[in-house]
Amino acid sequence: MPNRLAHETSPYLLQHAENPVDWWPWSPEAFDEARRRDVPVLLSVGYSSCHWCHVMAHESFEDRATADLLNEHFVSVKVDREERPDVDAVYMEAVQAATGHGGWPMTVFLTPDAEPFYFGTYFPPSPRHGTASFPQVLEGVRAAWADRREEVGEVAGRIVRDLSERTFVLAPPAGKEGEEAAPRPPAAEDLHQALMGLAREFDAVRGGFGGAPKFPPSMTLEFLLRHHARTGSEAALQMVGATCEAMARGGIYDQLGGGFARYAVDATWTVPHFEKMLYDNALLCRVYAHLWRATGSDLARRVALETADFLIREMRTEQGGFASALDADSDDGTGRHTEGAYYVWTPRQLREVLGTEDGALAAAHFGVTEEGTFEEGASVLQLPDGELLLDASKLASIRRKLLAAREERPRPGRDDKVVAAWNGLAIAALAETGAYFDRPDLIQAATDAADLLVRTHMDWHARLFRTSLDGAAGSHAGVLEDYADVAEGFLALTAVTGEGVWTDFAGLLLDSVLAHFRSPDGSLFDTADDAETLIRRPQDPTDTATPSGWTAACGALLAYAAYTGSAAHREAAEHALAVVRALGPRAPRFISWGLAAAEALLDGPREVAVVGPQDHPATRELHRTALLSTAPGLAVAVGEPGSDEVPLLADRPLVDARPAAYVCRHFTCQAPTTDPGTLADSLRGGE
Repeated sequence: MPNRLAHETSPYLLQHAENPVDWWPWSPEAFDEARRRDVPVLLSVGYSSCHWCHVMAHESFEDRATADLLNEHFVSVKVDREERPDVDAVYMEAVQAATGHGGWPMTVFLTPDAEPFYFGTYFPPSPRHGTASFPQVLEGVRAAWADRREEVGEVAGRIVRDLSERTFVLAPPAGKEGEEAAPRPPAAEDLHQALMGLAREFDAVRGGFGGAPKFPPSMTLEFLLRHHARTGSEAALQMVGATCEAMARGGIYDQLGGGFARYAVDATWTVPHFEKMLYDNALLCRVYAHLWRATGSDLARRVALETADFLIREMRTEQGGFASALDADSDDGTGRHTEGAYYVWTPRQLREVLGTEDGALAAAHFGVTEEGTFEEGASVLQLPDGELLLDASKLASIRRKLLAAREERPRPGRDDKVVAAWNGLAIAALAETGAYFDRPDLIQAATDAADLLVRTHMDWHARLFRTSLDGAAGSHAGVLEDYADVAEGFLALTAVTGEGVWTDFAGLLLDSVLAHFRSPDGSLFDTADDAETLIRRPQDPTDTATPSGWTAACGALLAYAAYTGSAAHREAAEHALAVVRALGPRAPRFISWGLAAAEALLDGPREVAVVGPQDHPATRELHRTALLSTAPGLAVAVGEPGSDEVPLLADRPLVDARPAAYVCRHFTCQAPTTDPGTLADSLRGGE
């Protein structure tokens, strides 16, 4: 008989609806039940494409004896971290503080007042390598609750007090006597120090930063591209180019179907953790498009387009949004559900599809060996050699045949929920990639996703719902990253399409940010002031797998101010960027999206208004010239003379009856130009 999760919309929760565990969704009713029964709460947090979440579910939550123990002595609550990032953030902070590490599945034991007192991640069904089994943990917690309740209460109270003291307050610099100075954004020297820190951590041999496991450093690469554009730093561009080439040649990149896996388990980008996340691919699509814009790299162009095509082909939902993730695991054809089964190859499998001669060529080209680079003699496809071993025509034919054969394999599962923030990232990536490479279909896909967010995720008060499924909004409120990333996507659509309605929608969302997420000192919270009250209000300016809501809001507020001239939004961005001044020089990899926003602030950001009939070749050429500029955070508007679509276009006439471009920077405007070359020169970097 299904449990309570059968009524949820999260695909991850629905995967547990048939468990013998009497699961509850996160809700006041669950904690009321724990109080009524006087038992602790087991909080289990995971997500649909999490490999070890599935392992623990199979080993423990599908096991009748373990379920009986849970049902008798606990109230069990299951949370999808992608649906409730606020719940995840609060308790992950506690787990990391208590254990020194974190991850998913996250396993936390709470009092009926939601106060945590015991923590962990994955627990095996039997003792392994010094780790207690999950039944042993359950028995130990049950005994502590029954026999040492006062001690449990003291631990829980101390943890909650410690967490409540972690609120980030922006300390303003000292002002004149009697004056309260505003927090200051980073200066050029702060960004230079961040660059030096990244150079020290850069892996000059294999690309990327740090050692294994290696994650795509999308936000760091964006900062480095902007830093190069503003300062001309060749060191910054070299780190981007080397990292992007290493990832594109490695097993982390799907050499047949495009798109990136979540991370590489090694330092060489060879063996990935095979899940594919929407946010990674949206961010990386944009990075490679921006690298092409800066360098003209053929590899960057190919990867940007292949990743965009992957998003359209495999992640797009029937409603026009983009699904959250593809699982790492799938059926290997023998009934076993194993990681990477859909993606890996043996030499024999290549020969079966391509024949002996082409199979050998493909094996050499993609680094497929008899020994294998993965498990059981299988290999992850790579491009290990500096020179391609196949000409373009032969390679296209081989890829087409292998991709068709792979399509016959059992596919990985897909988490179909649409997350607002990640769709905002995808909208920005697809809009810009479509504009750069003359792909109107990508721009249309971005527009369709934006339409879905407005229709389904946005209410009449400009408040967002975090998720939707099959065109129906979920019940959970959007968090700061949703507002910021969606606004960013809408502003990218304004730049590409010239449709001012997207600026209007971005403004509504950012007004909600100022009204509901901002503290008096200018810092930002991850949840709104009227959101559900947790044991603490989550607040974290550091980037993780995605830009933090805080740093994403800085960039979106700054861009919106450039389009509209709003001093309030610009000042809010400047105040919030003070956190980058504090953290950027010390931990640049963990606040790179904020560093990227700071680059835009130092550069202006520059504002370009292109006026002229939108179907006129001269208008289109000026517009394209502006879009291809690498100036950090550039705001571009295009429209007819006299248009009020975007405030940036106001009072911009034609010049000698010809389409013209107006460039402004630091509140000063240059003379308008009708010449694309002059426009390009005016947008080149330099401090």
